Amino acid sequence: MSISRQGDLAAVLWTGGKDSCLALQRCRRDGYRIDRLVTFAPEKPNFLAHPLEVMKLQSAALGLPHQVITVGEPYGQSYRQAIIKLQQSGISALITGDIDLVAGLPNWIRQCAEGLELEIVMPLWNRPREELMREIVAEGFHVIFSCVKRPWFTADWLGRAIDSTAIEQLKAIAPQHSLDICGENGEYHTLVLDGPGFARAISLKYRQAAQGDMMHLIIKDAELSPSCEHNNDE
Repeated sequence: MSISRQGDLAAVLWTGGKDSCLALQRCRRDGYRIDRLVTFAPEKPNFLAHPLEVMKLQSAALGLPHQVITVGEPYGQSYRQAIIKLQQSGISALITGDIDLVAGLPNWIRQCAEGLELEIVMPLWNRPREELMREIVAEGFHVIFSCVKRPWFTADWLGRAIDSTAIEQLKAIAPQHSLDICGENGEYHTLVLDGPGFARAISLKYRQAAQGDMMHLIIKDAELSPSCEHNNDE
């Protein structure tokens, strides 16, 4: 479907991580009229890497409504019905931060929206990984690692910001452990605390926790702050 970007409404599928934020930034520049952020979640969500409380603060900082839509089994049908309801509410385009196929499977959102009069917008799709990581830094996003997995990472990556040094270290790890430097296969996850479009930054207090090969942040306190103040529980 071809849409009039200046007139029709778009929703960003939102995780609060670097990819959804970068997709939002690119589509705003392309003239899409962003109506809301949308997160699909189970009935009792417990997102370790992307806490809903932080997503709500991101929503407030960006000045965009955040809609949490409950999905459940059978997931394909549930997602499709949710997408149809978004369409019925006036949404003409869904924006995702997807970069590539995961485990060789078809893109989930495209599959669930197949045949609907809806544009699926994927501004990061198949872009060079390093290019995307460099763009995140160049655009001024403040992004931290909120969840990392062994064998690629150690706990000292948790809470660390993505910067030029981190990108170089990701590139050094990649050939040793088959790492996707964008974390597209779930090797790591991120939270965005500040950046383009943010009226205020997000300040965190947290501690670290581990579950098997996964290490993640437990958020103790999160609030909007006039400036970037990101503190761990030392």
